[in-house]
Amino acid sequence: MKGKRSEAITQGFERAPHRALLMGTGIPRKELEKPLIGIATSFTDLIPGHIGMRDLERFIEKGVHTGGGYSFLFGIPGVCDGIAMGHKGMHYSLSTRELIADMVESIAEAHRLDGLVLLTNCDKITPGMLMAAARLDIPCIVVTAGPMLTGTGRRGRRYSFVTDTFEAMARFKAGEIDAEELHRCEDRACPGAGSCQGLFTANTMAILTETLGMSLMGCGTALAVSSLKRQLAFASGERIVGLVREGITPRQILTREAFENAIRVDLALGGSSNTVLHLLSIAHEAEVDLPLDLFDKLSRETPQIASMNPGGKHFMEDLDAAGGVPGVLYQLRDSIHDNPTLNGVGIKRIIESVVDVDETVIHPITDPVRPEGGIAILSGNLAPDGAVVKQSGVSEKMMQFEGTARCFNSEEEAMQALMGGIVKAGDVVVIRYEGPKGGPGMREMLAPTATIMGLGLGDSVALITDGRFSGGTRGPCIGHVSPEAAVGGPIALVEDGDCIVLDIPTRKLSLKVSDEVLEERRQRWQAPEPKIKKGWLSRYAAVVTSANTGAICQAPR
Repeated sequence: MKGKRSEAITQGFERAPHRALLMGTGIPRKELEKPLIGIATSFTDLIPGHIGMRDLERFIEKGVHTGGGYSFLFGIPGVCDGIAMGHKGMHYSLSTRELIADMVESIAEAHRLDGLVLLTNCDKITPGMLMAAARLDIPCIVVTAGPMLTGTGRRGRRYSFVTDTFEAMARFKAGEIDAEELHRCEDRACPGAGSCQGLFTANTMAILTETLGMSLMGCGTALAVSSLKRQLAFASGERIVGLVREGITPRQILTREAFENAIRVDLALGGSSNTVLHLLSIAHEAEVDLPLDLFDKLSRETPQIASMNPGGKHFMEDLDAAGGVPGVLYQLRDSIHDNPTLNGVGIKRIIESVVDVDETVIHPITDPVRPEGGIAILSGNLAPDGAVVKQSGVSEKMMQFEGTARCFNSEEEAMQALMGGIVKAGDVVVIRYEGPKGGPGMREMLAPTATIMGLGLGDSVALITDGRFSGGTRGPCIGHVSPEAAVGGPIALVEDGDCIVLDIPTRKLSLKVSDEVLEERRQRWQAPEPKIKKGWLSRYAAVVTSANTGAICQAPR
């Protein structure tokens, strides 16, 4: 095969040093004629979603060599959001998305690899990999390592990570469960390998990766412990060599139509609100115009057709058995664009191949779970550039709410107040200076939101923040408030006792304070000292943009 990128390091007498180094790794000389395939793996012993990747790496390698390529493994870091939650570590979660994209780019370009298999699973790792694929625009295929099985309890109870750890913590504090039950939750919530069992960010992104056409059919929901996941890993290794030979690159797949399909599937399932950030950032790298208000436009047109944990009753194993991504696409078929995929067939052909859908899990659009999609975009004088709410996790009672502001300048302050019983029914908890710049890193607020639910305040207290939420969040929680407090957004001007109005049906988030009073407060406002002044996060804070643009990093002008 001629015309490969790798010829820059394998061909010509002047590349004798390069060949010597490559053969020093053990590659036989004759293999240098084959496509050189990088396997970017985020294996780590630290994350349940990644502990099974050593096995998948072997099957990808087998597939690459069966397909006629030669593979090279290289490592990519991963942060477990659950372990990083609620302390300094969460500053490093979203921000590592940029590091991951940069690392994949660096290795692929420095070594002139012909193609990449991107082995990933958890929250910021999958979007980081996709950003790199779109940026590089060389043949790439994504393998997501798969969701975890639910834990098993007495009398058929199924345990899951968020409900049975973060919310259980607050239920223990409230006296609803005893220490024995809390320990049982710890023991059974995470029974083994895989990403957390509900439709949290990791699993939502795996589903959207398949919907975008960047992974093989079935990969988004196939369980981490299944033989099917091994088979998909092998097939992906084989397929990447074909993609190199056919010259198929990510930007041929990542079109505006592909992103619209992904948004619709996200909305139909009631997926994580973090996907707004991630789809915007991937589209940016693919040079596709994807405005924030498109999410809301499509949400009004797309019914929610599944009831998925954490806000609903079904888990990833149920969705996989019910038909997976193809089953969802089948139910949405009249509004789905026919877009190419890395499977070698278009989306419509995949839809035509569907033979059975369990409609007790994936409802037809004529019998939706909710009439609108899972995510709504709000605006108003409190969020002029937008805010995001996972409306699929909000009770009907809280879709419209008027409450009294109780302001905190960090997640820690808010948690102390919640655990101390200071927050009462009728309050709106305002957590600010936790945005992309102010955090820095736009920390997830799973601990406060889970505490609100665990304390029984989910139908009487709302939370708004310029930070973001875990995919496991449920309840009236509004994040991504833009502009953020650190740049003087209106959320920085809210004071204790102000009246805040949340109206999700009309997409409004308003502060009942006059423009004159707000302007007076603005004149008195001073930007706070950065929370982190050293290390790479201080550099990240200098270049990261607002949440409404995807919190991407751009060089200062």
